[in-house]
Amino acid sequence: MKHTDERPYADPEAAARKLLELAAIVAAVQDGRIYIERINAPFMVELKGSGKEFGAGLKHAVAHDWLELHESGTYVRLKKASEDPRVP
Repeated sequence: MKHTDERPYADPEAAARKLLELAAIVAAVQDGRIYIERINAPFMVELKGSGKEFGAGLKHAVAHDWLELHESGTYVRLKKASEDPRVP
C-alpha cells in the first residue's frame, strides 16, 4: 500500500532542470537578472514543489554552473550553455 505520492522534484537534478525551464521563459531585467520570486512562485504554486526541493534544485543548478545566484539571493542569471551534454 502506498501512502504518499511520488514527488517529481525530489531529485535535485530534476528540480534544477525545471528551474532552468522557468528561468528561460521569464523576461530578464537589467543585465540578465531574473528575480528569484519569478521562478520560485511558479515552482511552488503551479508545480506544487516544496521549499526544500526548490533550494536543492537551485544549489544543484549553481553547482553545475547552469545558474548564477547573486550573493544577496534576490536574483539569478542564466549561465552560458556549457559543453556538458546533460545541460538542458
